Amino acid sequence: MKQLIFIAVVLALVVVSYFAYQGVISRSQKAPGLVDGRLTSCGTKPNSVCSQKDADKEHFIEPIGLCVADMSSVVADVERLGGRVVVLEKDYLAAEFSSSVFGFVDDLELLRDPVAGVIHLRSASRVGYSDLGVNRKRVAALRKLLERGQ
Repeated sequence: MKQLIFIAVVLALVVVSYFAYQGVISRSQKAPGLVDGRLTSCGTKPNSVCSQKDADKEHFIEPIGLCVADMSSVVADVERLGGRVVVLEKDYLAAEFSSSVFGFVDDLELLRDPVAGVIHLRSASRVGYSDLGVNRKRVAALRKLLERGQ
């Protein structure tokens, strides 16, 4: 019995250590930024969403139909959701969101498209496989805040 308890404790420590390490890794990275003037694609993991047309069905989310003069007008709403803005340009904003337990960092990137009159977005976890829908929910919450403020 003591041996089983010891094994269970060791396994628990290994799992906690792994998640803590992943949190450290995610904090050391940065948002991917724009590639050829577009948001980075989501990849194959189910831990991200993106509104640009190359996103597949699993990752696609509608852009926010909002015409703003520049991205500074959305900073307050991003911060209200718990984000920390790390890059702010006229047409691009990158923010970081950290989880409370292990400090995992998710990126939220917004790209203003003045021609189409929309804001494209990408919200993605930096590490791990699943995000349990957190990024999709974050985008939905931001959409509500921004549409209320119109």
